[in-house]
Amino acid sequence: MKNYYDEIKIYDLETFANHGVLSEEKTLGQKFLISCTLYTDISKAGHTDKLKYSINYAEVCTFIDEFMRNNTYNLLEACAEKLCNTLLTHFRAVDKISLEIKKPWAPIHLPLDTVSVKIERGWHIAYIALGSNIGDSRRYFSDAIEAIDEMEECDVIKISDYITTPPYGPVEQDDFLNGCIMIRTTLSPKELLKTLNQMEANAGRTREVHWGPRTLDLDILLYDDLVMFTDNLIIPHIEMHKRDFVLKPLRQIAPYVIHPVYNKSITELFDNVCNCTK
Repeated sequence: MKNYYDEIKIYDLETFANHGVLSEEKTLGQKFLISCTLYTDISKAGHTDKLKYSINYAEVCTFIDEFMRNNTYNLLEACAEKLCNTLLTHFRAVDKISLEIKKPWAPIHLPLDTVSVKIERGWHIAYIALGSNIGDSRRYFSDAIEAIDEMEECDVIKISDYITTPPYGPVEQDDFLNGCIMIRTTLSPKELLKTLNQMEANAGRTREVHWGPRTLDLDILLYDDLVMFTDNLIIPHIEMHKRDFVLKPLRQIAPYVIHPVYNKSITELFDNVCNCTK
């Protein structure tokens, strides 16, 4: 993602809606104040003086007002989360949003100016490896890529060429078709993993043999410059720096992206693997 942003700010947009835990909050409604900062690149709008190259804040305000009025949530946290993600997927030129929802009439029976929830959400860049050695591998790839691109929370930005490689690991099996894609997504790493696992299941993927044959394998290689380690997900992918069949297609679409653990570019990692196998 960009390491700089221009900002369009909206302060205390007033709307009347029906969010809250209490039944009277849902039936009678109350006032809410919405403030948000939209991070985007407005340089072209500045040079051309044309609105089509910027974000129309009047449309954003109308969108927020309609969202607040047409939905009902118990918690400000849920309202803020849903509104932020909906804004990002609707106004796709916005890279990141800082959003605050204020509740000046919070019914706590004590003197209070306002209660608010403030969150920040944005688009992330992720790289995903594709592998298959059962059935129509190219169709599995194209179906998965199309399904990812059709999601509101994802855009497919780049697709590598596909390469055929011998299997990795001790299991005897057919050669693999491999590739990589670059996507932009508002999903968290865990949400993205869940989505990819469901796509694997839809393609008939089973996990009976480690490193065994599969209809479709979708692995998260990189997610921004995030480093995380959980029982179910490790980012960067723990073996990617050893695998030429991952690094070769990844180098085609992201040659200068830096591995956040080894602090080397994908090209450097690929060269290292090639030199080690000579």
